[in-house]
Amino acid sequence: MDAKLRDVMNNQVTDEYLAAYLYRHLANEMDALSFPGMSAWFAEQAREECDHAMKFTQHLLDRGERVELKSIEIEAPQISSPVEAFKAALKHEKKVSEAIRKITRVADEVGDLESRSLLTWFLDEQISEESSVSEIIDQLELVGTDGSGILRIDAALGARDSSN
Repeated sequence: MDAKLRDVMNNQVTDEYLAAYLYRHLANEMDALSFPGMSAWFAEQAREECDHAMKFTQHLLDRGERVELKSIEIEAPQISSPVEAFKAALKHEKKVSEAIRKITRVADEVGDLESRSLLTWFLDEQISEESSVSEIIDQLELVGTDGSGILRIDAALGARDSSN
């Protein structure tokens, strides 16, 4: 594997764990605001981000490369509403999408065909991630400060199927 590609993939392993930390933080914030469904949704996102880190990790290991984890520091904003939490999540997902596009460009630049299926999966996954978070933001903005509307969204998010 080209060293440049190995380095950006190693960075992404750490970035996926950073995303897990951020989602865990947002889960804690939602729990503190008494939204157990949203807390569970963010906790599940954190788990998925660890799975994503492992996909990159396994790809590197399968190709005989070392995985080099780096330090993780996150901005842990105090969240005062569900819509703030989901906007923070969307902002982060957009950063992740750009990082995946960068890795894909590097793979193309160095002619690494073996990474194509992994990177295509991640490109598709990021479309799904941004779309689902955007939809939740739209719903939260639609109900505004209506408590019953927010609680219905909270309940729906708490019922999320985590088997996917």
